[in-house]
Amino acid sequence: MFKLDKRLEQDTIFIKNLNLSKLLLMNNSNFPWLILVPMRENLIELIDLSKTDQQQLLSEISSLSRFLKKTDPKGKINIGTLGNIVNQLHIHIVIRNKNDLAWPNSIWGFDNHSPYSKEQSLKLLEEISNFLNEEDNIPNE
Repeated sequence: MFKLDKRLEQDTIFIKNLNLSKLLLMNNSNFPWLILVPMRENLIELIDLSKTDQQQLLSEISSLSRFLKKTDPKGKINIGTLGNIVNQLHIHIVIRNKNDLAWPNSIWGFDNHSPYSKEQSLKLLEEISNFLNEEDNIPNE
């Protein structure tokens, strides 16, 4: 049975379950930062997914990347599957720009953490949900 890693649960805000993945928002308003966690047991690497699940994951990543690009057309999308601290397979999708607080350095380990206010998170969750509902390639539960 799938169980979300405790650290991911503590650091994120749940958005919704997609076909394959749990969609989370990193609770740091300094960066538009989404996380996908495939809802399968015992996954550590991308290669642990079936080919069908790999294709579905790519579809989910692409859709969320389009959402982030829509919010910041000049930004650069960064996608990573780090696992140094949390080894459960999870995919970071972040849009960066020259005006963000960590530019051009990495956001991983960046100490200036600013949680979303309730209003900010609700607004962003609604925007993401609306966008996903318009996307044909990611049916939502």
